Amino acid sequence: MSEIDFTPIPGREQPRFAAIKTFFRLPHVGIDAGYDVALAGLPYDGALSYRPGARFAPTKVRELSSMGRGYHMTREINFVEKLKCADIGDCPTVPIDMAQTGERVETFFGDILARDKKFIAVGGDHSNTLPLLRAVAKKYGPVNFIHFDAHLDTYPAAWGCEYHHGAFLRHALEEGLVKPQNTWQFGIRGPLAANDDMGVVEKFGVNVTTVDDVRMNGLEAFIKRLPKFEGPTYMSFDIDALDPAYAPGTGTPVPGGLTTYEAQRILRAFEIDNLVAADIMEVSPPYDPTEITALAAVDVMFEQLCLMASNVK
Repeated sequence: MSEIDFTPIPGREQPRFAAIKTFFRLPHVGIDAGYDVALAGLPYDGALSYRPGARFAPTKVRELSSMGRGYHMTREINFVEKLKCADIGDCPTVPIDMAQTGERVETFFGDILARDKKFIAVGGDHSNTLPLLRAVAKKYGPVNFIHFDAHLDTYPAAWGCEYHHGAFLRHALEEGLVKPQNTWQFGIRGPLAANDDMGVVEKFGVNVTTVDDVRMNGLEAFIKRLPKFEGPTYMSFDIDALDPAYAPGTGTPVPGGLTTYEAQRILRAFEIDNLVAADIMEVSPPYDPTEITALAAVDVMFEQLCLMASNVK
């Protein structure tokens, strides 16, 4: 059996609009292949409260990632040269059953982690992050958590349902999957449903930063406040952290968000010594015929890959 080539299909040899679509034009391999980082789709959106469609994100992000490259101008690294990355396909889901889907997500990504690999998951609604964190915590214990979002996602039950896309972080905190003091939120903004919606993050001591924190004193001053993340760290990026002008294709858009550039600068400023896993959630392609939302997701994925590669010798 020949050795797998983990380099992307070169855009100057095969046009980027051609070829079978995989994440970043990387090889499609089985879960037991010799990669370092698994890129996987998570096509489930059964826990949404407003606009559906995030189940189609993996397909669209794969298509737009054909525009991706490997070299990071700021970090001066090429993730392709540092890491063996591959598309391992989509996690099996049950579109009409959240509980069964959660079990499958935890098993599928737990299998990746059991092989001492890292992963980036492309969802899907944000409820998927809870079983992902359960899988990660089984291997690493409570982890540092970086959370980009318009919403706190620590909200109470909705329609009598404890588990939905706006409650995953409440459950992660209550289950001890993340370290509250090392949990940082970015892009948060109003309005809220009630004055007690801040109760959970205040109780656990989560570090909440808002778009006002970025804008009022300037982006450069904000970046200087960022902590260094030491030890196993997980990053979850809800695309609605971006303003709808930059990411209209999402389930619950909120005006007044981060620009794509602001998000890029924050991601580029992070110092993370061990990003063990990450995700991009809530991309809803049916609501964005321009495809700029999926393109923004590709850029986030690129930054996450380069963060994983940044400490590889």
